[in-house]
Amino acid sequence: MSGKYCSGTMPVLQYILVNLWLLALMVTSFMLHVLCKQMTIETSQFSPTANTNSIDIKTSLQITEGLQRFVDKLPLMPTLKGYATSSYGKYLPANLTIGMYMKPWKFHRDLPPSPVFAFGVSPEDATVPGPSIVAMSGVETYILWENHLPDKHIFVIDKTIDVAKPSRGVPTVVHLHGAVTEPNSDGSALAWYTRDFHEKGEKWSKAVYIYHNVMTTGSMWYHDHALGYTRLNLLAGLIGAYRIINPEVESRFGLPHYKFDQELVIMDRSFNNNGHIYINSTGDNPNLHPEWKPEYFGRVIIVNGKAWPYMKVQRRKYRFRIINASNARFFRLALNDGTGFTQIVSDSFYLASPIYLTSALLAPSETMDVVIDFSKIRNQSVILSNDAPYPFPNGDMPGVADSNVMKFVVARRNVYDSACIPTQFEPVRKLSEEEAVTTRNIVMYEYDSWTGQPTKLLLNFANFNDPVTEFPKQGTTELWHIVNITPDNHPFHIHLAAFQVLRQQKLKNVGELSKCAVKHKGIEACNITSYSDGDPVGPPSNEAGWKNVFKMQPSYVTSILVLFSTIHSKPFPFDPTGDPGYVYHCHILGHEDNSMIRPFVLVS
Repeated sequence: MSGKYCSGTMPVLQYILVNLWLLALMVTSFMLHVLCKQMTIETSQFSPTANTNSIDIKTSLQITEGLQRFVDKLPLMPTLKGYATSSYGKYLPANLTIGMYMKPWKFHRDLPPSPVFAFGVSPEDATVPGPSIVAMSGVETYILWENHLPDKHIFVIDKTIDVAKPSRGVPTVVHLHGAVTEPNSDGSALAWYTRDFHEKGEKWSKAVYIYHNVMTTGSMWYHDHALGYTRLNLLAGLIGAYRIINPEVESRFGLPHYKFDQELVIMDRSFNNNGHIYINSTGDNPNLHPEWKPEYFGRVIIVNGKAWPYMKVQRRKYRFRIINASNARFFRLALNDGTGFTQIVSDSFYLASPIYLTSALLAPSETMDVVIDFSKIRNQSVILSNDAPYPFPNGDMPGVADSNVMKFVVARRNVYDSACIPTQFEPVRKLSEEEAVTTRNIVMYEYDSWTGQPTKLLLNFANFNDPVTEFPKQGTTELWHIVNITPDNHPFHIHLAAFQVLRQQKLKNVGELSKCAVKHKGIEACNITSYSDGDPVGPPSNEAGWKNVFKMQPSYVTSILVLFSTIHSKPFPFDPTGDPGYVYHCHILGHEDNSMIRPFVLVS
């Protein structure tokens, strides 16, 4: 019997072993099939053509028009606390790690998922917009922003503009918009880095950013700021809300809070029939800039990551912190039944007193906080609508799709509402022209091709990488005249500093003024007062306080008083004179990416 099986045993074992072997082959074959299919999907997601030229504009519009509105519930973004609390109730600094990931994201019930870039503490938790960070006034927040993005962008990169050029990977760097931040935590366009910090820009100095949260309270947002990539990285999804709270101040105001205090992050997108974000990757001047276009306008309005969502609300007051995170689209927001709302905050600052409005214009990157009292709504639903032309102010009017933002579904019965709107907030210290120690002229100019299409937009006829020309002294106030001789309205943003709008002066004979400005590379020799058309006007009442963004009207000189200290005239709690300094720029992202951005350096 040695070396042999018992009679009848060998065939049975052979049968079992053969079937197990066949089963293993089937499982392996299936797993390889799934893996290959997944690799194909991921490869198609990485392919720029998957998101750009797979369809034409007409087809994209047809897809947009065919989508049903108000079928997705408004998401609430996950919340991260940017502070800790001791056992004695004291607020303490906190450390956060937030990554940037590529993942699929479903913008609409009837669209397949689109590859996006998303912020989150993990790939599974990453969202578009990213998590809402809640910081405590006066308590530091430390954030490690990790780049986990792939080797290749989901959109085509135009290398003919001033752009970060790593050998591989997607460069990113995070800027906290509206923050009072030390220079090497501000998110300089030159401080970019790729996955795992494999490659870094010339101004990169550290991985962990510190946010001092010196403001009393305020609504802000964070977003990518990498050189030449900002418009594409934000289009891909790298945005998120940030707020600074102060329980003592907020409780004194008695405004809606907790679940009745929500962010609305608004942006516009278009889509391919495969659900991917659509962008026309052929530039207006393809022989000069193969991909770059001055503006991007999507026909689908996205709020908190969903297309035209709905939100169920009670018949009571709600506070909404509204952020315009679009690349170029202005929104003039109103409730479609004529009911008004009360604006309480402009950008990151409380107004001196609340202002009742029936509509409000919000430029790209601007934020505002409003209170809507749904007990005043007559019906069971009301739509937040938009009627701002695009490009603003002289472009096309929105159609059916982009004139709708979201729907509020209002409960039938009134409820008890303890929230109120105070008659006044904190007094706003008004800056005076006499305080200004220096006066500067900032000229906005657009170079066009022979076809009339923009090729580059500049501030003071200088590129971003030209030598610094502005050296404000910390603790001082300066008077800046922003001279807009382009046809566009430019949302003008200054990092670190807050400002107040003094006046807006309309201009005449702008063509003649433009020739003079081009000839002299500035307006100092042009006797600009001779081009004044009528009397100057002040800012709108809801923008008459502190600002960090203001809409610079075309053919206007807008004069602003810029304060290079905190709004309470206190020194910054850090050295603001260090490298790499700060910037001011237009916040239409296509303009910013093609040189409508300039550096400035504070001096002691």
